Amino acid sequence: MEAVKEKTATLYERLGGEEELITIVNEVLEAHMNNPAISARFLPYLERPEYVEQLKKHTVNFFCAGAGGPQKYEGRDMTTTHRGMNINATEYMHVIDDIMGVLDKHGKSEETKKDVLAILYSLKGLMIGK
Repeated sequence: MEAVKEKTATLYERLGGEEELITIVNEVLEAHMNNPAISARFLPYLERPEYVEQLKKHTVNFFCAGAGGPQKYEGRDMTTTHRGMNINATEYMHVIDDIMGVLDKHGKSEETKKDVLAILYSLKGLMIGK
């Protein structure tokens, strides 16, 4: 019965809705700051707490809207947001690894992680080398 419920639930529901996505985004950002391969990109944000809160809000809304939730994402598009960062493929993979690690920690199913991974890979070209 649980497998049927998993198949019919939206990705938003499987991720736990907005409340759990807020927790997941907070933990992913913390993981990025603790990941030596990418922390230099994230640690400077600590000096701008208002920016960190805005970043979290936009990220939550982006994932909620993209996963089928009722939220509306009104932030910049991915290319504009990441322009000038010159993110490379290795850094992008570290970001993905951090996200997958947090999803594992929260007991998300393989199907849910696969769907999130598909979204992340679909965004790859909008961020790498921009």
